[in-house]
Amino acid sequence: MSRYDPAASERKWQAAWESARSFVSSKDDALPKYYVLEMFPYPSGRIHMGHVRNYTLGDVVARHKRSLGFNVLHPMGWDAFGLPAENAAREKGTHPKQWTLNNIATMRAELQRMGLSIDWSREIATCHPGYYAHQQKLFLDLLKAGLAYRKKAWVNWDPIDQTVLANEQVIDGKGWRSGAPVEKRELEQWFFAITKFADGLLAALDSLTEWPERVRIMQRNWIGRSEGLRLKFEIVGRSAPIEIYTTRPDTLFGAAFLALSPDHPLAAEIAAKDAKARTFIAECHSLGTSEEAIEGAEKRGYDTGLKARHPFHKDQVLPVYLANFVLMEYGTGAIFGCPAHDQRDLDFARKYSLPVRRVVAPTEAAGEPAEIKDVAYVGDGILINSDFLNGLPVAKAKDEVAKRLEAAGVGKREVNYRLRDWGVSRQRYWGCPIPIVHCPKCGVVPVPEKDLPVLLPEDARFDQSGNPLEHHPTWKHVACPQCKAAARRETDTFDTFVRSEEHTSELQSRLHLVCRLLLEK
Repeated sequence: MSRYDPAASERKWQAAWESARSFVSSKDDALPKYYVLEMFPYPSGRIHMGHVRNYTLGDVVARHKRSLGFNVLHPMGWDAFGLPAENAAREKGTHPKQWTLNNIATMRAELQRMGLSIDWSREIATCHPGYYAHQQKLFLDLLKAGLAYRKKAWVNWDPIDQTVLANEQVIDGKGWRSGAPVEKRELEQWFFAITKFADGLLAALDSLTEWPERVRIMQRNWIGRSEGLRLKFEIVGRSAPIEIYTTRPDTLFGAAFLALSPDHPLAAEIAAKDAKARTFIAECHSLGTSEEAIEGAEKRGYDTGLKARHPFHKDQVLPVYLANFVLMEYGTGAIFGCPAHDQRDLDFARKYSLPVRRVVAPTEAAGEPAEIKDVAYVGDGILINSDFLNGLPVAKAKDEVAKRLEAAGVGKREVNYRLRDWGVSRQRYWGCPIPIVHCPKCGVVPVPEKDLPVLLPEDARFDQSGNPLEHHPTWKHVACPQCKAAARRETDTFDTFVRSEEHTSELQSRLHLVCRLLLEK
């Protein structure tokens, strides 16, 4: 037998498949349907072995199902928007669209040489107006349903790419593309209200029985549901209290300090009169907003000089710090620190010579419990050194504290989540335009559906930093759809992850499904 000649054999059979339209899908209600879709590739210029592996696996599934008599739809698409194309435009003097389409042509030819059973007549690219028109329509539906909104928020800012980054796009405190240290800025941003589905997403994890348990645990931690207590601390010399949120009200008698986020309203008030506080806040903002960066950084604080009264012992006062590890986005942006039973608080207390008072001991401990040294005790147990809580197990102590503070009018039980609404605004050109007009009379006005898609201008320039849409002389100037007065288009575009569900987490994909179901109703 002659040796197998892949070049000749592949050309022969690929030509035969193409001539017979072997992989072109058609409507046939007599056959069971099967849809095979691998992750869309980003058109970076050339395929690599990761692409070969990914699309070979999908091709095996498609061919197998076709052999079993299924009517298989196996299309291809391109995840075609993104900052690399815009950066290439600046570096190489080309246009993002042309750079992207050239790369698609190259990668399409390379993938076709593999002989994959793809229906190329169904090919799409997310940068095609016919595709992103649907994305804009979905946004308008979400806006109408109260699932998209705009607010001022602290964001990760890449000073090189000059755009907002999601937390997942911040790696070791640096932008995932530029490598520049990320800064923290407060900007008006568009958000998707994914927190409205927190309980549903959490409950849905129980139905994912084929997922590995460790993955489900990761997702539960990502949602981060917690039951705790919101309570008010009276501040000496001030009429307004500081509200904190805690999941460990049982440890109140071990409190050693209060800590405020650098973005807390009181922090801004203090900084207005205190240059050292301003400097400390600026240093905190250089960390960015990702929890990974904040948790990994050295725990630092600034003593504001304020004192808070203990809610049960009014003669006991606690120092109030600004702290770089407190997130404004979680709870109230303020905490009380119990060093003996929280490692982060313990590290902070040791650094600033604050008292460490143990108030929980293991149930089986005999006599005086061991002294807290370098490791906080975070286990279960019974309360000690805690006045009326002494001898109670942790769960009952939490309930007793909540009852007393609620009765006094200074506390309220509350559920919180780590999950945050999804910020989707990005300050760049090569992305899907957000279909909004800002009118000085009417405010935020959705673009009418009949006027979709809102197209990107072909004549954008890339010879200066920042968002080309913001710098464009004419594109952003339009008439208000309602009152016809002179108005301004939204110049932000959607984040990378909005345009293609295969890039989002499974839970975010579930959210999209939930949103569609709600909107259909």
